[in-house]
Amino acid sequence: MASFPDYVCIHFAGYAGYSEDFDPSVERIEMERSVPKQRLVNSQVMQELHATLQFKRPEDAIAFEQWYFDEIKRIGWFDILHPRTQQPISARFKGGSIGTLIPLMTRFKFSVRDVTLEYLR
Repeated sequence: MASFPDYVCIHFAGYAGYSEDFDPSVERIEMERSVPKQRLVNSQVMQELHATLQFKRPEDAIAFEQWYFDEIKRIGWFDILHPRTQQPISARFKGGSIGTLIPLMTRFKFSVRDVTLEYLR
């Protein structure tokens, strides 16, 4: 399996570009006269990580695109350390999207992409 490139930084530690979310996979049935009933639909849930990827050099942004197109073929799974827990996970880009490349300095000397990673928890 492919590994997430080590030259790409994921913003974390209070940065506004990072958040986590998941679908709890719970079915809820409203009752006419009592507490709603709930049941688990799936044993695992799809966890989402919303993050900003940072590229410190123009060559890193180019290499990342090559990795995305050639190694994981846009939809493939890859190994990465979870940014918060530092535990290894297998993730992919939600919908195969890596977002828009945004230059923060001239000639893309410093750039970012907003992405959503998803993995089974």
